[in-house]
Amino acid sequence: MLRELHIKDFTIIDDLSISFSEGFNVLTGETGAGKSIIVDALGLLLGEKATQDLIRSGCEEARVEAFFDQARIALLEDLDIDCSDGIILRRQLATKGKGRAFINDTSVSLQTIAAVGRELVDIHGQHEHQGLLKKESHLEIVDSFGGLAGELSSFRVLFDAVSELKEKVSAIRASIRERDQRMEYLRFQMSEIEAASLVDGEKQALEEERAVLMNAGKLKESAESAYGLIYSAEGSALEQLSKVITSVKEMSRIDRAAEEALTLVQSAIPLVEDASGLLRRLKETYDIDPDRLTAVEERLELIKKLEKKYGDSIRVVLQYCEKAREELRSLEHAGEHMEGLEKELAAKSEQLGALAAGLTKKRRAAAERMSMLVGKELAELGFQKAELIIEIRQRDEICVSGMDDIEFLFSANPGEPPRPLVRVASGGELSRIMLGLKCVEMGKDGNRVLAIKKGVADGVSSGARTLIFDEVDAGIGGATAQRVGARLASLAKDYQTLCITHLPQIAALANNHLKVDKELLQNRVRVSVSRVEGNARQEELARMLGGAITDRSLLHAEEMLGHGQKSYNMETPPALNKGGKKTTNPQLPVFDQGEE
Repeated sequence: MLRELHIKDFTIIDDLSISFSEGFNVLTGETGAGKSIIVDALGLLLGEKATQDLIRSGCEEARVEAFFDQARIALLEDLDIDCSDGIILRRQLATKGKGRAFINDTSVSLQTIAAVGRELVDIHGQHEHQGLLKKESHLEIVDSFGGLAGELSSFRVLFDAVSELKEKVSAIRASIRERDQRMEYLRFQMSEIEAASLVDGEKQALEEERAVLMNAGKLKESAESAYGLIYSAEGSALEQLSKVITSVKEMSRIDRAAEEALTLVQSAIPLVEDASGLLRRLKETYDIDPDRLTAVEERLELIKKLEKKYGDSIRVVLQYCEKAREELRSLEHAGEHMEGLEKELAAKSEQLGALAAGLTKKRRAAAERMSMLVGKELAELGFQKAELIIEIRQRDEICVSGMDDIEFLFSANPGEPPRPLVRVASGGELSRIMLGLKCVEMGKDGNRVLAIKKGVADGVSSGARTLIFDEVDAGIGGATAQRVGARLASLAKDYQTLCITHLPQIAALANNHLKVDKELLQNRVRVSVSRVEGNARQEELARMLGGAITDRSLLHAEEMLGHGQKSYNMETPPALNKGGKKTTNPQLPVFDQGEE
């Protein structure tokens, strides 16, 4: 149960603390006073998207904090967060850096605070009933009522598997149709590459050989000249070295210091002889061979041709050949693979059909029960002879949600056949239908309400016990508004209910009436919330009745209050914490103004 809400520097709200009570709480006020902003602030605690635009102008941080009674929530137990004194959800937005979320001062992820928030609060937004105008939502509503999330999840996993198999079979069938042509083409490519007998690194060696062949005459001439200078010609390097050795020997007989030079010169003789031998053999290899040059150039041209078709190097060409060989092998065995896939597809398709039929059976049962319960709710909400028929038609093919096409048919008046809800329902009718659906959803499981009541007796709540309705009364008035208010007040006997309303008929039935005001102070807007009682509440109802407060409107408001108190004798809620310093409930946290 939501006990206290503290909002600081959020949109136009500077610092606001609101206390709520059990039962039926209403927020009223002029249009634009900030009522829906309070719901938006609670939406942050349920993980709604936040932007820096939500931070009050001139402030660096916005904060929303809500205190709930002790509740048994498995996720909090898994996170080892102590909730024995209640649960405080807090979300902070900053102009710089990322926002943060906390549960009982423990930092948590946005997903965690959203999951916990959904266990505690159920918000029916201002425009949520517009979702009924989308036929796709009707299927989701029936599945939610029937508790089919588990079955639907299993179905979708199998549906995805069948879809993947169909794609594979389709692809193989297409490949089989083109298989012969493709196989022939692959064989041709492999034959062309294999016939070339390519060797990795061969191209570089051939290019080097071609360079030698193209310059054979010049190389032979240079080799012969070098050989003569170093060895064979008169006055060659070897001959000159021999003379040097003779002279240095003569020197060393007289001066032993010349021995080192003699040793070095003598060691050069074998190197010069080796070099001369290499030059002699090289000059003998430099023979002009036009046939060999032609062969090398033809080989290089073949390699370039294959590289242009299959890759930018011999290695890539050889890799392409190997891939072609693997594809050919796969195509040769495609028939066998196809047979296995078709058997698997048939088995899983049959299983999918069985699951779809099971979903249809459960949906029909849920739709029948739901239609009956919604009919009763609509009667309580002012529809005398209204019908909500849930039509289930079979699709031609199974889709991701099964083989059911579900649409709500509605008739508001006797004698009128039910027609598609998306075409015949007015805005006010949609609001009441959505409220009826919400009431059915909340009460679909009698054990849930019993668990909630037991939780209250034990001091531990269970389930989403705070229901918030943002202007669910849109488009209605008069006696219909009284019926809607009565249903909300009745719902509040099992769930804490908070309703933002513009209708005095609904506000008069609340046992905790909160008024939202907006005023201009020092060129800044300030939003305040106060609990109205006695004459103040009577005046607020009179304002809601006609705008101007007159003796007639005050008398009417008094009559409405008397009727509401007589019809719904609820316990008076604790006083509102106006200053943020104290609270009448010792379990409530103390929110100090500006306290972090």
